Amino acid sequence: MTADPTRRALLKLAGASSMMMAAMAAARAEGGGESTAAGPTFASRTPIRIGMMTLRVNDPDKVAAFYRDVIGLSLLQRTETTVQLGAAGVPLIELQARPDASRESPRAAGLFHTAFLMPTRKDLARWLVHVARNRTPLTGFADHNVSEAVYLDDPEGNGVEVYADRAPELWQWREGSVTMGTEQLDVDDLVALTDTRTTNYAAAPDGLRIGHVHLKVGDLGEASRFYAGLIGLNPTRTIDRAAFLSSGRYHHHIGANTWRSAGAGRRDEATTGLSWFSFEVKSEDVLAAQEARLRQAGAVVTALSNGFETADPWGTRVRLIRI
Repeated sequence: MTADPTRRALLKLAGASSMMMAAMAAARAEGGGESTAAGPTFASRTPIRIGMMTLRVNDPDKVAAFYRDVIGLSLLQRTETTVQLGAAGVPLIELQARPDASRESPRAAGLFHTAFLMPTRKDLARWLVHVARNRTPLTGFADHNVSEAVYLDDPEGNGVEVYADRAPELWQWREGSVTMGTEQLDVDDLVALTDTRTTNYAAAPDGLRIGHVHLKVGDLGEASRFYAGLIGLNPTRTIDRAAFLSSGRYHHHIGANTWRSAGAGRRDEATTGLSWFSFEVKSEDVLAAQEARLRQAGAVVTALSNGFETADPWGTRVRLIRI
């Protein structure tokens, strides 16, 4: 049977001749659906959740156009040196202009990808048809058991994941570890939820949020000591030189891997790449405990009007914000 035009276009965009090859391409994108909520999903209702992130970029206009036209974010604020975009008025990403900065090395610690979580599986299907019909280059597809994901890069090489979670009651847990694999994504079943003959994805749905941030780190033990021991996330899975941590039994709010960055030292802030990202914290007591642990560990903690900022062992700045 001949594949429909959209399916063939998706394969071509991913540079693969089969869906299995596309799934394999995503295997290094993450070790890891359908939501019925129209608003922010389970990932954004946990005690600690991802807020927003900031990237240092050479060309903020070009990169902003990607997050607007491809992801569907709206322009929220622009200054001479920054561009801020989000969904439903919620800031999700800020771009800092660094026109003369050199590109961060792929082997450096820093951002592996930003993962935009769609409120529903149908939203993911609509988005996938949108990028296929606009011939947006993709780098992979994967079924991670807990979620279904598509991968691509922004114009300056920052990794991006767009995904939808399966219902949390379908996730399989054993002794505190959740099953997350990298299997073939059933694109046919996914796009059957929408009309593949046209695109009706004019903008990101209101409930779109950053579900997780996946980082490149120099050492998994150090990453776990910081994000679990000091920030207070719980480990949920460790596989293939990658660790995953979360709050409130989400599958992961943070991913960390050493696939290309093993042994990496402190990041160079004069290069492009991830500047900072934020955790939103629901409880004042949790925020106070995080600050106390960080100070006791000798971390530099800088007060903000609604929380504080610190940095992980590789110099990636992390903001903890009271909501």
